[in-house]
Amino acid sequence: MALVLGLESTCDETGVALVEDGELLADVVASSMDEHARFGGIVPEVASRAHLEAVVPTLDEALSRAGRTLSDVDAVAVASGPGLVGSLTVGVSAAKALSLGLGRPLYGVNHVIGHAAVDQLVHGRFPDRTMALVVSGGHTSLLMVDDIATNVTELGHTLDDAAGEAFDKVGRLLGLPYPGGPHVDRLAREGDPEAIPFPRGLSRPKDMVHHAYDFSFSGLKTAVARWVEARRASGQDIPVEDVCASFAAAVADVLVTKTLNACREHDVETLVIGGGFSANSQLRELAQARGEAAGIDVRIPPLRYCTDNGAMIAALGSAVVEAGVKPSTLGIGVDSSMPLSTITV
Repeated sequence: MALVLGLESTCDETGVALVEDGELLADVVASSMDEHARFGGIVPEVASRAHLEAVVPTLDEALSRAGRTLSDVDAVAVASGPGLVGSLTVGVSAAKALSLGLGRPLYGVNHVIGHAAVDQLVHGRFPDRTMALVVSGGHTSLLMVDDIATNVTELGHTLDDAAGEAFDKVGRLLGLPYPGGPHVDRLAREGDPEAIPFPRGLSRPKDMVHHAYDFSFSGLKTAVARWVEARRASGQDIPVEDVCASFAAAVADVLVTKTLNACREHDVETLVIGGGFSANSQLRELAQARGEAAGIDVRIPPLRYCTDNGAMIAALGSAVVEAGVKPSTLGIGVDSSMPLSTITV
């Protein structure tokens, strides 16, 4: 059994976790979200400095909760991309120091693939063929997972705004607090999802020829903006709940429809949904309902594992260690646009 320490610092959360033989022993996250709220978005320099301040206390707390010491650690895993360069650099530098100081192997792993891997801590190992939809503020990606440690293929991705990013922008348009996504989700539960016929991006027959598994939410965001502007120009009230519900329904419909199509066409019976946007209630409910109707087992981890955390990195690190993947060198860098065909570096 290997005790794997995972470090996550791709954006504004500093996460440290310990996983041993597929069991999560501790998961601690320090977020700098409140520091960014007054700017209306993530400020990279602020995030980097927050990681510098948080990484050691977060590490200490994780070890304490697990009842372990650094000398017990068998391997160190760290998110080396994709993400913000400064934030990534803090985490990778800390992981290198730990690897060198402890004399333990280092594994630089893919942050996005970690969002899928974390589900194994909850629902067990993946079948040999698994589809993974990773949806967050920065990523909307459809992955064919033949082996989470060695063989992942990207089938499709967003061509513009990611799902979570579109939610935040619509939240800003409606005057909701930052980050807008959770507020849009909350208000959507109070509205009518069929009130406004917002478009479903890249879903026309001609789009499906070359973009069957790709996503686009920029046009939907623009449609919401134009609808709201027209109402304001005519002096009418904005039914915020209905706008949120109709917008959220359009996003969830596209995500679930394209993903389940991919499952059927690739003869896959298990779907994993991860990433910060997988906390969205409409997406979770629609995916479960349509997945059950299609005979597809839909696995979505609990909310605590949806946002960035150390558990997802430790889970992926544990998988690559178990698979016998060659460790990274101390010379690894960070890659803000790491391709999703890359699991380890």
